[in-house]
Amino acid sequence: MDIELGRLEPVVPRTVWAHEAQDFTPWLLAHPDDLAEALGIELEFTAAEHPVGPYALDLVGRDLTHDAVLIVENQLEATDHSHLGQLLTHTAGTGAATIVWIATRMRDEHRQALDWLNQETGEGIRFFGVELRVVRIGTSAPAPLLDVVAEPNDWQKHVRAAARAEQSGGKGEIYLRFWTRYLERVHDEHPGWTRARKPQTANWISQPAGVPGAYISVSFAAGARLRHELYIDSEDGEVNQRTFDALSAHRDLLEEQYGRQLSFEPLSNRRACRIAEYRDDGDAADVDRHEDFIDWFFDAGVRLRRAIAALPARWIDSGPARPDVDL
Repeated sequence: MDIELGRLEPVVPRTVWAHEAQDFTPWLLAHPDDLAEALGIELEFTAAEHPVGPYALDLVGRDLTHDAVLIVENQLEATDHSHLGQLLTHTAGTGAATIVWIATRMRDEHRQALDWLNQETGEGIRFFGVELRVVRIGTSAPAPLLDVVAEPNDWQKHVRAAARAEQSGGKGEIYLRFWTRYLERVHDEHPGWTRARKPQTANWISQPAGVPGAYISVSFAAGARLRHELYIDSEDGEVNQRTFDALSAHRDLLEEQYGRQLSFEPLSNRRACRIAEYRDDGDAADVDRHEDFIDWFFDAGVRLRRAIAALPARWIDSGPARPDVDL
């Protein structure tokens, strides 16, 4: 049986994006899911051409999976020493923990530099090298491909972190074991919830919520409690408070859709706010009950997403950071 198949043909990226800052950066800003899918994390961009001293950073945002500042440096050409220096300068200037360098070709010496940085930096720092390609089949529209060619060895970092945590009486290894199983079940039972693939040794994990400036956090809270929450943290305390107040005004709707009472917590001693539910018998050290804990997190996750979906669409779409939001 003769099956007719198309052939992938390379397209010169600059025929799609003529200018890096004017064309490619705005495209990536509008398509964060493409990069998120390639990196295997949840992310959002907050600004393009972000000033860092006298320089401009291509993109800045949040790595929602690790609750960290994320930066992106772009090149519509092969990597060079100048951009490596800019990348490190921007990392220091923003306090970024997730650092992404995108280029049409990652030179071997620069890939080795990223590998060295991943090996020598702490567990909370992640450097990614991404090669940009564009392809098409016949006369089809060009399609971007983002190939990760340098990434952190998270397993080694997690093992080192877990070992130190265990030596100091912590629960790093237990959390690593729990989140490994949690992510396995998420991708089997609720694959749309997160792109995150790698567990961590922290007591929490986060997922997108569909609410600007907020995310869903699943965690082991103090006092051997489970906590499932909408965590509101746009890095601007006033915006966070405005978002929290807007959600509080819909408390009856949220709790009706959720099906249980929720705890609305302004967290006056912090920049962030939260809307949460707790379960009091959630000690991560009780490994025989991990599946039960995951079941509870899943039930809370379904409920919270249903409640968020019931909010006025005009508010979710426009975002609370806009001063003219009509609630």
